[in-house]
Amino acid sequence: MASIKIKGMTCAHCVASVTKALSSINGIEDVHVSLSENQADFSMTKEVPRATIKAAIEKIGFEVDE
Repeated sequence: MASIKIKGMTCAHCVASVTKALSSINGIEDVHVSLSENQADFSMTKEVPRATIKAAIEKIGFEVDE
């Protein structure tokens, strides 16, 4: 399971938005976003570049915590 830290999430709507954005990426599945940990955990069925994941998160207004 892979994970990525996310800045800017404040509510359940934020969690749903991040979940939807990551789930829409081909090769990512089983997305679980934790508001309390500011993190998304997910499985990859194929290698997905980190830049692709970061771009999907930033496109919806959040920041990836490097």
